Parts: sequence; C-alpha cells; structure tokens
Amino acid sequence: MWRRLPSRRLASALLSASAPQLPPPPLHRLLLPAPAAAPGILPPARLLWGQPPSRFASSSAAAAEAVSSEEVDEPHHAPEEIVRLGPNTKLPVAEAAAAGQAGKKERRRGRGQGRQLAELAAEHGIGYSKYVSLRQRQIRIETEAWEQAAKEYRELLADMCEHKLAPNLPYVKSLFLGWFEPLRDQIIAEQELVSERGTRASHAPYFNMLPADMMAVITMHKLMGLLMTGSGDGSVRVIQAACQIGEAVEHEVRIHKFLEKTKKKNTKEVDKVVEAVDADIAKEQERLRKKVTDLMKKQKIRQVRHLVKKQDSTRPWGQDAHAKVGSRLIELFIETAHIQPPASQSGDSTPEIRPAFTHEMRTVAREQQKSRRYGVIKCDPLVRQGLDRTAKHMVIPYMPMLIPPINWTGYDKGAHLFLPSYVMRTHGARQQREAVKKAPKEQMQTIFEALDNLGSTKWRVNKKVLSIVDRIWSSGGRLADLVDRADVSLPEKPDTEDEAELKKWRWSMRSAKKENSERHSQRCDVELKLAVARKMKEEAGFYYPHNLDFRGRAYPMHPYLNHLGSDLCRGVLEFSEGRPLGESGLRWLKIHLANLYGGGVDKLSYDGRIAFTENHLDDIFDSANRPLEGKRWWLEAEDPFQCLAVCMDLNEALRSPSPETVISHIPVHQDGSCNGLQHYAALGRDKLGAVAVNLVSGEKPADVYSGIAARVVEIMKRDAQKDPAKDADAARARLLVDQVDRKLVKQTVMTSVYGVTYVGAREQIKRRLKERGVIADDSELFGASCYAAKVTLTALGEMFEAARSIMTWLGDCAKVIACENEPVRWTTPLGLPVVQPYRKLGRHLIKTSLQVLTLQRETDKVMVKRQRTAFPPNFVHSLDGSHMMMTAVACKKQGLYFAGVHDSYWTHACDVDTMNKILREKFVELYDAPILENLLESFETSFPKLKFPPLPERGNFDMKDVLQSTYFFN
Repeated sequence: MWRRLPSRRLASALLSASAPQLPPPPLHRLLLPAPAAAPGILPPARLLWGQPPSRFASSSAAAAEAVSSEEVDEPHHAPEEIVRLGPNTKLPVAEAAAAGQAGKKERRRGRGQGRQLAELAAEHGIGYSKYVSLRQRQIRIETEAWEQAAKEYRELLADMCEHKLAPNLPYVKSLFLGWFEPLRDQIIAEQELVSERGTRASHAPYFNMLPADMMAVITMHKLMGLLMTGSGDGSVRVIQAACQIGEAVEHEVRIHKFLEKTKKKNTKEVDKVVEAVDADIAKEQERLRKKVTDLMKKQKIRQVRHLVKKQDSTRPWGQDAHAKVGSRLIELFIETAHIQPPASQSGDSTPEIRPAFTHEMRTVAREQQKSRRYGVIKCDPLVRQGLDRTAKHMVIPYMPMLIPPINWTGYDKGAHLFLPSYVMRTHGARQQREAVKKAPKEQMQTIFEALDNLGSTKWRVNKKVLSIVDRIWSSGGRLADLVDRADVSLPEKPDTEDEAELKKWRWSMRSAKKENSERHSQRCDVELKLAVARKMKEEAGFYYPHNLDFRGRAYPMHPYLNHLGSDLCRGVLEFSEGRPLGESGLRWLKIHLANLYGGGVDKLSYDGRIAFTENHLDDIFDSANRPLEGKRWWLEAEDPFQCLAVCMDLNEALRSPSPETVISHIPVHQDGSCNGLQHYAALGRDKLGAVAVNLVSGEKPADVYSGIAARVVEIMKRDAQKDPAKDADAARARLLVDQVDRKLVKQTVMTSVYGVTYVGAREQIKRRLKERGVIADDSELFGASCYAAKVTLTALGEMFEAARSIMTWLGDCAKVIACENEPVRWTTPLGLPVVQPYRKLGRHLIKTSLQVLTLQRETDKVMVKRQRTAFPPNFVHSLDGSHMMMTAVACKKQGLYFAGVHDSYWTHACDVDTMNKILREKFVELYDAPILENLLESFETSFPKLKFPPLPERGNFDMKDVLQSTYFFN
C-alpha cells in the first residue's frame, strides 16, 4: 500500500492549495501568522505584505556532500522575521531607544513597500486593494501547498522507515555510494587475513562464504534499517544489530550457494552432469531456481529463505556465530564510514570529516537490581538530519498564480513569491547551472524579459467546455480521446492442460494487465488535470510562471493543466482578457477551426479552410448548442475539445447581429511547417528546402510529408520493375507501394532533424505498418520495414541535402570537442549559455536478497557518441527557443497577448495578422546574424589547438522572402 503513497499524497498536496477569499488586508503593514514548521523546513517566519518576494530558508549543503551525486541548489534566504513588542514589555532605556529607532525605520520601510505594491498593481492594470488581496491569497496558497507537501513527504519517509525500507530512500542510497567501496575493501582484507593458516578468529569459519561486495551491502542495509526504525534517537543495541546482520549473512550464503549450484552450465559441463545426474533432477533444480529468482524480484524474502533452506543440508550457524560475524562486520563498518558536515568553513580550510557511527556504552538503572551496562551503535545526527534536507528535493507543488509572477532577475530570483524557483531546469547538471549563474545579468536580460512576458499572460478556465468534459468523464470517459474509466476484463484461465492454450491465455492475461495499467496511468493524469481546472474555474484569471530547459526552450512551471498539454488542457483554457473579433478575427477563427479539425483540411489554402468551415455551419451550431445530444460532429476532429471551444465561439459570433464586435477569448494558433527543417533551410540558405517547408510563398501550403511520401512512391515504383528473383527489394516494393502515404513517413520526417537513425526509422515505420494489419508475418513485416526506412531516408537526403550537410558538420564539430573529454558548449543568439550534460555513468550492480545496490555515479568522462548525436537537435532547439522568445518580447511591446508552445505561437484572433508579421520579422532578424560562423569562432576560441571541419557550403536563398511567405506559420 505504501508504494502508492508518493503520487497520491503529492497529488493531494498539489490539489489542496486553494484558500477562501480573504477580506482586504490593511494597507502597508499586514502580517500573516507563521504556520507551524515541519522539522528541517523553515517556513516564512513572518511575511510582511509588500516585502520583496522571499524564499524558504533551507539547510546548508547536504550532509555527506562528498558521496552524494544529487544536485544541491544554493540555500534560499529566509525572510526577515519581524518582532512585535507587546504593550507591557519593559526594556532598559538604551534598548528602548534602539527599539524606537527600529520602529521608525520599519514604518518608513512599510511606506516604501506600499508604494512598491502600488507600482506593481498599476503595472499589471489591477486595482491596489484587489492586488493586495490577491497577493495575500497567493501567499496562503503557496504556504499551505508547500507545508502540505512537506508533511506528506515526511509521512512517506515515516512509512518507509516503519516498513524497514529506509535503505531504499534516495538520501540513504547516496550515503551507501560513499561507504560501499571502503567497507568492501576492508572485508576483502579481513577475508584474506582469516584464510591464513593458524588464524584463531572466532568468525573465521564463516567469513569467506560470501563475496565481500554482498557482505558490505547486507551490513549497510541491515544496520541503517535498524537505526532508522529503532528508538528514535538514531541508536541500536550492538547485540541486536550483530545478531540480525549475522543471520542475514547466513541466509544470503544459503541463497548464494543454491544459485551457484543451479546456474546453467556450459555444454561440456552439461554433458558431464547428464551422465552423473538424472535429467529429472536437473529439470527440477532449474524450476526451483526460477521460482527463487522470481520471489527475490518480488521481495518475498521469507519465502525465498524457506525454499532454499529445504535444499540445504548444512547445519545452522547458531546465534553465537551470528553475533561474531555481525560484530566484526559492524566493527569494520564503523572504521570505514564517514560523513562530512555542511560546508560552513571557508574555501581554504580542510573540510571536516567525522565518523558516521560511534560505539558507546550505556547504563540502565533498575529498581532493586544491579545497574546494567550495554553497548549501542549510534549514528551521527547529520545522518538523520540529511533526511530532513531531502525534503527540498520533493516535487514542489507549483500551482498557477493568482497574481503576475515576479520578474526574473537571476538564476533563483523570480516567478513565485517564495516557492523555490529556478530560471533553468538543470536536473543536476552542475556545469550548466554554474554557467547560467555566472552569466552577466545584462547578457540574460532578453531571456528574463521573454520569460516575464510569457508569465504575464492571463488565463482562465472555459467553463462551458469544462462542463462537457465533466459530463463525459462522469459517464465513463471513452469520448474525445478520454480514456475508458473501466478496466478491461481479465481472461479466464482455460480448463485444460494443453500448453499451447495456456500459453495463449498467459499472453492474453499479460496484455490485459498492461492495458489496465496504462488506463490507470491515463486516468490519474486526467484526474489531476480536471482537479486543477475545477479548483481554478471560479478565478477571474491566473498566470503560469515560465522557466527554461537547458537548451533554452520555455515551459510553464505548473506541470498539469497548462497550454503545452493535451487537447483536454488546451480545450478548457482560454485567455482571461477577451478582445473584439473584428473582420480579420472572424476570418482567422474560421481558419483555426479547420486547422483543429485536421484530416487534411489543415493543408488546404486559407480560402479552402474558410470554405470548409462555412460548409459546416449547421454542424458547428449543433455542436455548440447540443454537444452531447446532437450529431456530435466536433468529436470527429483531431483536437475535439479545442474544436468544441471554437464552435461555441463561432456560434456566438455568427448568431450576433454584429459578429465583428463579439468578444473572443480563444487563443488562435500559428504553427511552423516542420519547424526544425525550417531552421536548417535558413541556416543553409537552401532554396529547395525553403520551398518544401513554406519559407517562400505559394498558392497553398507545401506539405513536406506528402512531398517525401511522393518521392518514396517514385523510388518504390522504380524498384518494383526489377526481377524479384534477383532483387528482394522488388517484392517488398510491390507489397508496399500502395501503403505509402504522408502518415507512414511523417514521424520519420519529423524526427530527421533530431538525428533519427536507420534503426529508429525502421521501428517507426514498422509500428505504422503493424497498425494497418496488411502484413501478418513478423519476418515479412520486419523486411518490409527495413526497406521502407531505407527508401524514406534516401528521399529525405535528396530533398534536404543542405540540412543533412549542416547536421553532419555540427556532429563532426561535437565529436572533435568530445574526443578531448570536453562537453559541447555554445551561447544562443539571445545570450543563454548552454552546456550539454551527457557524461558517462559508472554503474555496478550488487544483488542481494535484501537489496540491489546500484553504484552509479557521473564520471569525469563525457559520452562522445551522445555529445555528437545530440548536438544537432539541441542546437536547433536553442534556435527555435530564441525565435519564440524574440517574438514574445516584440508582441508584448505591440500590446498583444502571447503564448508559445515551442513552434506554435498563440494570440487573440483579431491580432493574428500582427503576430504573423512580427514572427516573420524576428525569424529574418535571427538569421541575419552569421550563426554558424559565430559558432565555429566560439569553438576555435575555446579550443585553439583543435582542428574543426570547414563550414558546409550554403545556397543563395534570400531570407527576405520569408517576410512575404503566406504559409510560413499557418
């Protein structure tokens, strides 16, 4: 049961953050009572309204810093605590005077903060009282959400400790990584010592029965489990720990001997075994071995021990042997395990290293009896305190904000009022984090401004669409791509001994369980999204603070209900501020509906899309007025909930006597045409590629996927003319030529800019062919997929030769750098420093029945292949992120609402024409700079001794043609 606690509890923490509407607080000086602090987490002691956004105080660098591979961000500054003096407080004269001066300063500061709040309210067009009230609610939401999440996290830790699973906690595992090797080496030395002749050590007969690495893991696992679940003071009696460790070692010896005895032999050994042992016995041993390994995987340790004990005729060790072996292992562990306190010393001083465990004697006084002394093992307080510090690594319960996010001014300064917020998601990549921290503020200014603009877009819930979603969901789902709320029924086991039938049943059972597991995950996802939507639906508006991934792409910090999500998310979200449609807005709303309907309609000219919408007005009105009772035309769309939202908007507009004056809140999208290839065409000034991806104007949008599909058909028709007896591809071409369409090749074309390999392309096409069920035989399907992948990549290479040459050049440059054991670094056109994080991981598994310890650490060696293959797509992502942020800043200056989803730009229908002009201008501005030349120069400056390949040849495409392109984004 406890295994499901994290998702359920953290989800409930996320969704329990609402606060009732509070009365407007007094101006200038409002105090929020400090909530009770959970151990190890310091909440805001007092929050002064109008005070600059504060952060939770966190502990210093994590304990066991030397052995932990987790990212530890800089501690936040605790908000200043404000102390009020009671009316009866008596102070000495000097102190009273000092308090009076402090009071004057506080009043002056309060007036200054009041002015600051007034300026913020005016900047965002919100009345002062309303802004202060919303700010008060926002602080309560953040405080309660954080406190609840911290509480649930601690309950999870307690549950794990109670179930003796403390050694599986990430923090404890990080300690194990540092303690394992010294302990293992000491055990090896001890094993060599006791194996010498004449040794009289009492533990000697038992100490060499198990490999040293397994003994080390058992010792760490058992002792930490006992210390975490013991008396609460981090101690355990020596005799108790020694006996349990010794017993665990004995059990592991039996299991190890059994697995060694029954493991598969090589051919020569098998021949000897068959001669000496009856085949039935060998078969039975194989069955038992499989049963034991399956039980170990399921952590059913008692059953494993019981089963193995039956197969072992050796005499039990006894309690004395347990105590002797366990005591020696504890002694070795105490000698080798150390911990490093948080780094409070100066950088020049030697870091303090101290033992993680100590042995001490305690005396227990007993009535009418002699006092008794016994030994205990005690862990250093830092070991237990480290668990408290890990709370800051839990899932932070980011919710949409009720007030505009704080403007970004630094790596960890901006966004939420006091929830920890970082401008980049570095995922533990220290070099990347340091690069961003060290970047001058002036260099990052445009990036900060773009993130601020994205975060200042105000959203609200579309209540009409949400009510339809709720009705469908309460009725069991299944419509509009919502998952079925019911599980598939499990097949009954056939009453037969026919192995073929049983095998077929087992496959069906496995398939049904997999389907139910996937449905469960999808239901949880829908529930989270709907819970947030229901919680926010009565709000007049809310905001999504944004930050970046390491390549410079922007994302909302709230993970569930946001505009980067599924059709469900996008359908229930709309702009909080509405704007009159106007004549152009009505036109774009019709085009937008056709785009959402899809099915090839979105590839028509604009006039063709408008005609499609006007030809389906009856269906649109029926969908808007009777979405579930009528013909349900909207359910046929590729994006049904977004289509329904636009149907409702169009219904209101077209039934109005003045459609142009109707207020619309719908975000209208403009999507790039295979945007990655657009960037490659611009980098290479490739005219052929530019035409294929709409960088130049045409009567209707060019469809690159259809273009590639047409070229694939041409190649296959040519191959089909060959003799199948001489060329196997001839038969495959004849089989596939009628199956080729844009859908078959689309995924491969899309991922070509991300360096898709032949194997990747083969698997993508194989899945599409399997869905169609045309080729039943698996081997024939594999051969056809191989051929189709080869032909598709050939067609891609022909059509986008310039893109391929640039990808190759980028990869070759990355290889030159990575071969010097250096990560690839570059700076985006907007000034964001990027460091590829791919480094080799040292990985070693030690399996015991108690725990599988994975020794995995990031080494100093970079992954050469990964650095090379990842660089081209990462570099292009950094360019599309730059283009989106440049557009965001320019749209804000023009007074437009703007939201971006990588290569999809959103604004009000009436402002699409203006946004289209801006995004084209910014694309041209981006590529007016010599991007590849600048990149090569930065490489040569950083690595002057290395020889880089020359820049690839480029074409003569005029970037100014983009300004006139009708379907560049459409």
